[in-house]
Amino acid sequence: MKKKSASKSAFFKLRVLVGLLLCFAAITLALFALGKASAQRTPSGQSGNSQPLIRAEYRGVMPVVKFDISPPLRDMKPLPWTECTLRENEESGPIPVAPVGLVVPDPVVQRVLGKIGIPSPIISFDGNPNMCGCTPPDPNGAVGPNHVVTMSNLHFQIFNKSGTSLFGPAANNTLWSGFGGGCQTQNAGDPVVIYDQLADRWLLTQFTSSAPYLECVALSQTNDPTGSYYRWSIATGNGNNFPDYPKAAMWPDAYYFSTREFAGGSTFVGVGAYALDRAQALVGNPNPIVISFLAPPSPPYVVGDGLLPSDLDGMALPPAGSPNFFVGSEDNNGGYGAPQDALTIWKFHADFDMPQNSTFTLTNTLPTAPFNSILALCGGSRACIPQPNTTNRIDHLGYRQRPLHRLAYRNFGDHESLVTNQSVSAGTGPNGEVSGIRWWELRSPNSSPVIFQEGTYAPGLTDGIHRWMGSIAMNSHGDIALGFSASNSTNPSTFPSVFYTARHAGDPPGQMTLGEGSIKDGTGSQTSSQRWGDYTAMVVDPTDDATFWYINEYVPTTSSVGWRLRIGAFRLGPTAQSAFSRKVHGGAGTFDIPLPLTGSVGVECRSGGGTNDYQMIVNFASAVTVGSASVTSGTGTVSSFSGNGTSQITVNLTGVTDVQRITVTLHNVNDGTSTGEVPVSMGVLIGDVNGNTSVNASDVALTKSQVGQTVGGSNFREDVNVNGTISATDVALVKSDVGHSLPP
Repeated sequence: MKKKSASKSAFFKLRVLVGLLLCFAAITLALFALGKASAQRTPSGQSGNSQPLIRAEYRGVMPVVKFDISPPLRDMKPLPWTECTLRENEESGPIPVAPVGLVVPDPVVQRVLGKIGIPSPIISFDGNPNMCGCTPPDPNGAVGPNHVVTMSNLHFQIFNKSGTSLFGPAANNTLWSGFGGGCQTQNAGDPVVIYDQLADRWLLTQFTSSAPYLECVALSQTNDPTGSYYRWSIATGNGNNFPDYPKAAMWPDAYYFSTREFAGGSTFVGVGAYALDRAQALVGNPNPIVISFLAPPSPPYVVGDGLLPSDLDGMALPPAGSPNFFVGSEDNNGGYGAPQDALTIWKFHADFDMPQNSTFTLTNTLPTAPFNSILALCGGSRACIPQPNTTNRIDHLGYRQRPLHRLAYRNFGDHESLVTNQSVSAGTGPNGEVSGIRWWELRSPNSSPVIFQEGTYAPGLTDGIHRWMGSIAMNSHGDIALGFSASNSTNPSTFPSVFYTARHAGDPPGQMTLGEGSIKDGTGSQTSSQRWGDYTAMVVDPTDDATFWYINEYVPTTSSVGWRLRIGAFRLGPTAQSAFSRKVHGGAGTFDIPLPLTGSVGVECRSGGGTNDYQMIVNFASAVTVGSASVTSGTGTVSSFSGNGTSQITVNLTGVTDVQRITVTLHNVNDGTSTGEVPVSMGVLIGDVNGNTSVNASDVALTKSQVGQTVGGSNFREDVNVNGTISATDVALVKSDVGHSLPP
């Protein structure tokens, strides 16, 4: 028997070893692919970083071209601006004719309306009409303690919370009248308004559309949006890049901005990210530090069509040292070659002491449940959503690979949350393909980002109505509200409308459980332009940190481009029906001053006395229980409250001072179906007997005219010392307060 060759034996062993290694490699690759597929299918709870860390290009500190302080806005002449100078580069980027890959059924779609009824709006009113003959309107706005400020292409308007216009509508560049340069002479659009609740200030912005390219920024000097503004023009890309689709957000250290940048106004070079030193801006520094980065489209899907900066809601700050979070979206059926459906998280760390140490980095890519942003109805164009009585279809914008304004952030103490949304194709409804809205809640964005919950809101799969162009926010209770546009041509016929839905914290994940409400049922269609949106705004009222306000558009009468803004507000918890300030006027009886729950505050003009200075009466539609009551703004103390288990709660107050606005909040109010907070506000201005928020000669004259008269329902306000008679003592009290006015 011949022996095996040693060399042959070694070769055989090597061949076996290589075979084993290849086998193990194949198994490893298969497991890796299976893992990716599994992650793609998992609807929530996903975290990870399946793409390499990408650092954006640091561009240094951007120059502030000009600064000044405006006259009070209320004294400036509103510019009408009827010409359309709108300039956008929204045509840049692919609009696929159809999904570019295999369409996977949406595993988190909500096909029907929530079963629990949603509260009706507490207020709804019109904003500015289309005064420029332009589309789209880019409707957005913000809400403060006493004002609602809205912006659109190309006008803005300031209201009180009753819907009464205080200024405008005026061309946006009215804000920069007398400023000089492009911010004054151009009115190019893409505006954003932000309310800074930490400083009680207003930030309004828009871009310019010719070189040198600028972002125009106006920051109110006080909490009055009709007052004076600090004004800056900031060069974008050193003045060389057109800053398309700018979005602004407030964070404790900076005002952050994102842009889609076009070199020379035409060549897309990536997404810009800017941090404007907030501390310097708030004191009117003429040359505040503006740190800038550029995230190039390499590969294109990592920036898509834009990123959103995180906008702080509530008074709870992010953890010390937290970066600002920018979020983008990826769709493997879109036109940028994304390998998966995902959300991207970028972190902007701004170092204003040493700007060169700042970073803007793509740190996490979170696989989502499969979604398809390409609505095949669009067919490669903007002709997407059908309307009644016209063949013209309006824009869906889902094909833009980006989430929609805002990226709302909130710190609950035990967790941090971000919420945002995007228009998508939901599948086939009774009339064919239908639009829906994919929404997400992300948690732990800095340490271990995770998609906590997600859902596709698409009752159109049942009722045939398209829902798109959403904006989403979360209040201090953890309730989430989603506002959106809704339309359909026939079966059922639905003019473009302004709808909303919501869920309570703790409801089944991924579901909008509270049915659907209407800020405005549409009454007309847009017959010419296909442009719609491009974004809307859901914001939370800082007064109670619970009420939602929504700003969108509708068409009052079927017309070419006759859109109009619509503003509305709603609460999700128990809602008071009415409230009063009650006092006993000696032997004359008990008399109440109404305290409106929205809009202009009710004014209590009578002085305190006794153990309980003032008494609030709060009425509900049915019996409620109240956990506690406290003064949440202003000076005073709740000494007691009563009425648990009835529909009327009585709150006794002591230590209430004059010349103030005071808010009393009933906590953990339960009406049998929901629990929430109920705030009631009151103006306290002793001597303001005519209730016009100031004490002057008219109040003195009115009180004098009632001296010696019997106190009754028509003149009890003149009994300022509430002793049951109107006398010279009351006149003296009024005179002592002449010159006082209720603070804004």
